[in-house]
Amino acid sequence: MTIKALVAYAFLINLISFIYMYVDKQKARRGDWRIPERSLFMLALAGGSIGIFIAMRLFRHKTKHLSFKIGIPMIFLLQIILIGYYL
Repeated sequence: MTIKALVAYAFLINLISFIYMYVDKQKARRGDWRIPERSLFMLALAGGSIGIFIAMRLFRHKTKHLSFKIGIPMIFLLQIILIGYYL
């Protein structure tokens, strides 16, 4: 995978993750069926941890959940280590 493709993938998965968090926040406000937390974590593991983290802060969503407060930054740290190793 080229650097250009990696950057494009990272941008896209983080944009998708950000949108999912926004949609979940809107559903929470309306009392609708929610996006499962597992799905949000899967997006983070797929490379969308930055998008989820930014959305957490911007929308004040999932910030009281310890699994998100600790888990998302840990996933991001692991991804940075893996990218550093890859490069």
